[in-house]
Amino acid sequence: MAVVQFMVSVDLSVVNLGLPRIAAGLGFSAVGLTWVIHAYALTFGGLLLLGGKIADRYGHKRVLLLGLAVFGLASLAGGFAQEPGHLVAGRALQGIGAAALSPAALALLTVTFPSGRARVRAYGIWSAVNAAGGALGVLIGGVLTQYAGWRWVMFVSVPMAAIALALAWRGVTGAPPRAPGGRPDVLGGILATAGMSLLVFGVVRTDQYAWTSPVTLTTLVIAVALLAAFVYVERTTTRDPLIRLGLLTNRSVAGANSYNLLLGAAMASSFYFASLYLQQVLKASPTMAGIQLLPFAIGVVAGAAAAIKLGYRLPLRTLLIIGGLVTATGFAWFGLISADGSFLTDVLGPSLVTSVGFGLCLGPVVSAATVGVAPSETGTASGLLSSSRQIGASLGLAALGTAAHARTGQSTTIESLTEGYALGITLGAVLLVGAALIAFAVLPRTSTATPAEHGSHDLVPEPE
Repeated sequence: MAVVQFMVSVDLSVVNLGLPRIAAGLGFSAVGLTWVIHAYALTFGGLLLLGGKIADRYGHKRVLLLGLAVFGLASLAGGFAQEPGHLVAGRALQGIGAAALSPAALALLTVTFPSGRARVRAYGIWSAVNAAGGALGVLIGGVLTQYAGWRWVMFVSVPMAAIALALAWRGVTGAPPRAPGGRPDVLGGILATAGMSLLVFGVVRTDQYAWTSPVTLTTLVIAVALLAAFVYVERTTTRDPLIRLGLLTNRSVAGANSYNLLLGAAMASSFYFASLYLQQVLKASPTMAGIQLLPFAIGVVAGAAAAIKLGYRLPLRTLLIIGGLVTATGFAWFGLISADGSFLTDVLGPSLVTSVGFGLCLGPVVSAATVGVAPSETGTASGLLSSSRQIGASLGLAALGTAAHARTGQSTTIESLTEGYALGITLGAVLLVGAALIAFAVLPRTSTATPAEHGSHDLVPEPE
């Protein structure tokens, strides 16, 4: 499962350092280029609930293998793209494959390690590999872009998918479906994905159409209507709903997913702005920029290791508050970047603080999101958590990218670019402060009498 998650995480960030050359090679516009990220994040996030429900219905191993096959084939197709639409379609198909395999993998982890120290350790390893994959993906993307060409940021996922498929085939034990029953609610999945896609599309296009323009308002109204229809379908469908709305009455599930939404928005924007700042302002090559982001990977692994040890002693809520505030501090520091800055003064320190904070958050938020969830809904809960992360990433990048572009304006000077990147990163700090407030206000306070059981299904909330 760690190998599977590493592959998914690498693919989330591997294209970042290739973006300038992808734009030049295929003719993307400055704003249109963000759809290389959005196409993956939206299909991934929008279909994760459906993927989780299908995994519960038809078997986690079976859906995992199918998702890996789709992911590998989509990566191959994207590498041969001849125009922007081809690459965006390939990335969207990758997202569909990831939406099948990711919740199945996380559900297998949840079922295999239901409680106790083994669960804390398993989630710690999973979160460290998850975060390291995202950070190392930047380095891999930089090296491939510079020495093999940008197409290899897509091709690289093909052998990884093949290896993961072989390991999962041999190493994962098949089990009967946990939630046999009615057919999954495909209509709900379509409505959720279409609504989120239109919402992001409306936000991204505010660089051309003002927020109050008829085009933007109409797009956003239709998006909200589709999402409202999704909720209605989930409440009334005769099929097996994508998500039992009662699941969201669990404070841990609701709080963890709200936290995760903001965390995903901040993480996506951090890689995006950092990679552009290093290449467009500090003039680092793709390979050098990837090397300069390696401390980020090291910091995330260190933070995840610290979360394992602290998880035996501190409540999940406390860990998430600390992680959110540490990460916000790193973002605020990073927001002080200057046009005449350097890696040592403007990037290294902030990236270390930010990455340690991320590492502290990742394991606990996964554990909090599955506390008290029935075994038959582990795939659904896992899909919901991954969905909130990806939807947050897409919405966050759309909103912060648009804000940065508006600050930069039509100028392409180093000074104006830096001002735009700095604003986007600073807004990321605001999102993380909001995440810490959600952890404080929504997540239940857990008993300190059984600290080794953090992440188990039997955490006892203190009386309110």
